[in-house]
Amino acid sequence: MARVSQEHLDARRRQILDGAARCFARNGFHATSMADVLTEVGLSAGAVYRYFRGKDELIAAIAAEAFAGIRGAFEEASRTTPPPTPDVLLGAVLRLFLEERIAGADRQAFARLILQVWSETLRNEQLFRTLSEGYHGMREAWAKLVEAYRANGIMTADVPADRVARTLIATAQGFIAQQALFGDVEVDVLVDGLRGLMSMEMQSPS
Repeated sequence: MARVSQEHLDARRRQILDGAARCFARNGFHATSMADVLTEVGLSAGAVYRYFRGKDELIAAIAAEAFAGIRGAFEEASRTTPPPTPDVLLGAVLRLFLEERIAGADRQAFARLILQVWSETLRNEQLFRTLSEGYHGMREAWAKLVEAYRANGIMTADVPADRVARTLIATAQGFIAQQALFGDVEVDVLVDGLRGLMSMEMQSPS
């Protein structure tokens, strides 16, 4: 029997994850069955269950992959001189995450899927661990970026880096929630809004 290459295995896993994400985004996590996923990806049950035992593992893998991609973008930004400002970086990450990540899934549907993932953490211990690890990893990555801002003279050092990191993460989460609920929030809205806030000048107390 011919040996299956790692490239083929990775491509098959990618096919399954993308198909499952489209299903979850389109129909919702709970309304989607594994049979729906099999139909979407055009594979047999055996082929899919070789990689994932069920929906919980699929959604955890999708979440873990998303966090890894976002953290990687932040870490790369922290190594750039000068590092991109928050408006530029958050805009680029959210465009990649919401507009290019899942072919065939519209932006609002995918944002709603993210909200469903967040709510699932209240009952799913595996998913809670995945999101907790991802969240703490993002905080660490953003904190490194804050240190890079300071090293380049872009940001003052009077606020702890972790507090800045958590605020920027909250900004991205709030944008995703608006997109999921109202569906009329372009990424440029966030970019322009952040740029406007960043343009404010601190006034010395009189």
